[in-house]
Amino acid sequence: MNSSSSSSSSNSSEPNHDEIYRSRAAEYERLISAQPSLGARIDAIRPLAGLDVVDLGAGSGRLTVPIAAMARTVLAVDLSPAMLEVAASRLTASGARNWRTAVGTHLRIPAEDASADLVVSGWSIAYSAASDADPDGAALAAIIEEIRRVLRPGGTAIVFETMGTGYTAPNPPAFLLSYYDALERVHGFAHECFPFDYTFADAAEAERLARFFFGDETGDKVAASGSPVVPEFAGVWHRVYA
Repeated sequence: MNSSSSSSSSNSSEPNHDEIYRSRAAEYERLISAQPSLGARIDAIRPLAGLDVVDLGAGSGRLTVPIAAMARTVLAVDLSPAMLEVAASRLTASGARNWRTAVGTHLRIPAEDASADLVVSGWSIAYSAASDADPDGAALAAIIEEIRRVLRPGGTAIVFETMGTGYTAPNPPAFLLSYYDALERVHGFAHECFPFDYTFADAAEAERLARFFFGDETGDKVAASGSPVVPEFAGVWHRVYA
C-alpha cells in the first residue's frame, strides 16, 4: 500500500492506515498531492523513455502518473481497489493511455516473469518489512525475490520510504531502521536522502491532513507551528540487477 509513513503502533487512537486506504482514498490523495513530483528523480536514476514499469503499492498514483508521462508502459499494482480507482481517474485525466491497474501484493505481483525494465515502490514495502512485522528479514527477502522475478536482465528496482515527518533533519522511525539497513547491507541497494516537504494551501489544511494521516502528536506539532509547510524527508534506495 502506498503511504507517506508507517506506524508499528497498535493503539486504536492512532490513524488506521488500512481503513484510510479502503475508504478515504480521495483524502489521502489530497495529502500526498502537497508534495513534489518524483518523476524527474526516478528518471535521473533510470531514464524512463521506452521502459516497461511496474509501480508496486501504487496507491492513488503518486508515482504512476509522472511515470506514465515518460515510460512506454506502466502497471499500477495495489491491494486497495479504492486507491486504484483514484489512480485510474488521475491517469485518465492526464491523457495517458499507456497504463493499466491490477489488484496485487508485494509477494504476488500480477506480471509475467522478466516483463519489466523497472519496478518502483513508494512508501509501501515498509508495512511488510518493519521490525515488528519482519523481525528476521524473511518477508523483505521474499519481496525482493518477487521484484527480481518480474525484472528483465539489467532491470532496476527503486524504493522510496520515509526518513521522518515533522522534523527539520532526517529522523527515520526506529522500527524501520533494520529494514533500511537490510536494503543496503543485505540486498545491495544504494541510498540517498532528500527533503520532501508537504506544502498545503494554508496552516489549517496542514494541521487537518497531518492529523488525519500521522496522528495527534504530529498534528499538534503542525498546529503549534502555524505553518502551511510540514517538513518531511524521504529516502530512495535503488539497485540494478544483472
